[in-house]
Amino acid sequence: MDDILGLLDVLAIDKAHLVGHSMGGTLVFNLIAAAPGRVLSGTVVNPGSPYGFGGSKGLDGTPCYADCAGSGGGVVNPDFPKLIAAGDRSSDNPQASPRVVMNSFYWKPPFVPAREEDLLSSLLTEKIGPDKYPGDLEPSPNWPNVAPGKFGPINAISPKYVGDSVARFLAAQPKPPMLWVRGDSDTIVSDNSFFDLGTLGKLGYVPGWPGEEVYPPQPMVGQTRHVLAQYTAQGGAYDEVVIADAGHTPFVEKPAEFMAALMRILK
Repeated sequence: MDDILGLLDVLAIDKAHLVGHSMGGTLVFNLIAAAPGRVLSGTVVNPGSPYGFGGSKGLDGTPCYADCAGSGGGVVNPDFPKLIAAGDRSSDNPQASPRVVMNSFYWKPPFVPAREEDLLSSLLTEKIGPDKYPGDLEPSPNWPNVAPGKFGPINAISPKYVGDSVARFLAAQPKPPMLWVRGDSDTIVSDNSFFDLGTLGKLGYVPGWPGEEVYPPQPMVGQTRHVLAQYTAQGGAYDEVVIADAGHTPFVEKPAEFMAALMRILK
């Protein structure tokens, strides 16, 4: 966030329209919380929940455990970053090959983008390590026995580090108009995300699930709508655009529909 504000300063840009996808959508919420006067509009595309990714329940984002177990760098399949670091371009590992993960979850199968190889090359530039992606972890007595560490992007979006950012977003003055765009078939950010331990535990893929009351699937879409509804009630405005037959990356899958929505808010 500080880097983005610093870049605006260096470029002598006083105000800007913000567009953030996935983790970038989380940054848009935080930038509005930190510097609302510099934001002309905020567009979030399949954003992570404003309450953080994983480890929370209910529309108000209550942590499932005090240490936010089940979120952070320890919940990432360790084979995935290893294969990224190795520059793997194969489809040999159905659970962790970067190409398979990209084509299975970043968009809705059987869609394959025309620039698949370029997008895979970009994915493989991710910096890997305990202080990079996915980050480090802390052991936890709470299911699933890992809690967020201190470094890396997946820890940064844990509810452990959300703090008062939602309250500051809701209190922002002025309140720039918001656009929320999402694919209707997103399996990364949803109320039953395949990347959420609550969902995986409930489905039986992760043993020891403590049950619906303790650790339900995180209602990611519901939480985002809840926050944006409060934003509107406090004087802001938002528009939710759901793009049919699209997954986590609608600007790649349905670029014309995405651009039509984006151009409306830019105007």
